[in-house]
Amino acid sequence: MSVYTTLSLAQVQLFAAAYGLKVIELIPIQAGIQNTNYFLQCADQRQYVLTVFEEMTAAQAGEIVPVLDQLAQHGLPVAGPLKYAGQAIHTLADKPAQIAPRLYGSHPEQTTLAQVQAVARAQAQLHVALKDLPLQREFNRNHQYWKQIALDLKVSMQPADMALLTQLMDVFEVKKQQHPDRPQGLIHSDLFRDNTLFQEGRLSGILDFYELNRDEYLFDIAISINDFCTNFPAVTLDLEKRDAFLTAYQAIRRLTVDESACLDVYLAVAACRFWLMRLGVALKNKMHARTGDDILHKNPLEMRNMLMERLNSVLA
Repeated sequence: MSVYTTLSLAQVQLFAAAYGLKVIELIPIQAGIQNTNYFLQCADQRQYVLTVFEEMTAAQAGEIVPVLDQLAQHGLPVAGPLKYAGQAIHTLADKPAQIAPRLYGSHPEQTTLAQVQAVARAQAQLHVALKDLPLQREFNRNHQYWKQIALDLKVSMQPADMALLTQLMDVFEVKKQQHPDRPQGLIHSDLFRDNTLFQEGRLSGILDFYELNRDEYLFDIAISINDFCTNFPAVTLDLEKRDAFLTAYQAIRRLTVDESACLDVYLAVAACRFWLMRLGVALKNKMHARTGDDILHKNPLEMRNMLMERLNSVLA
């Protein structure tokens, strides 16, 4: 949620007026790395979040609206976007944009067991709630997408990075063939600590559904375990938290035998995905000369180190 599109207060006031909002202050949000986000302070003291979609079309951004409606109906703490003229996505600075109510709370730094369990339960509820939603995304960032990204980036990689990526992909393909019963459905794909909010000990918000796609549930689980159950700033896995996550998740949706058998390699693959994403974002920022305090730069090396740690556990 870096600020790639700089907006003036006057621009936003005009845009927000169509929603019936009177904006008096515009506050850039520096977290995240893909879309532009601002907090909006309104005259009635309410706050909202303005999102400008940097790479999505209006149709692609609008695909998430029924997902949020469905999750809200199932009691999950999500913020559905405001609507006028029958739709949520409109145009600002020649890009698709939306306004949603602000959810309150803070991102966990060092997670507690209770927070790990709350996120695991919410993720399982999300998987179950969206199981029958007939959504096909126009642009699906699934395994095939990330495999292609890996192939594209390999040409500019150092030999050691290429060798690491090749080794992981070889192990991953073998494991998948050995354990084929890995169910798929709609997954969040980006359920990190900075996409959750906690307030007074409870999970008060799940944010940023714009990576949502149809893929394996196990991939979603691995992404969240890597972030919520890692001993940062080191990248070692906290086994007590991992086990607590899996127990809480499976109280709602049981893993298959094959999913359980593949978890270790999926932890490595999930780390690899975000290593590649951060490499790609860093390259794009460099190409477009994106600099400044409002641009968040996440270090690819952290995810590379995590990938190596997780892969070593697979190979041990």
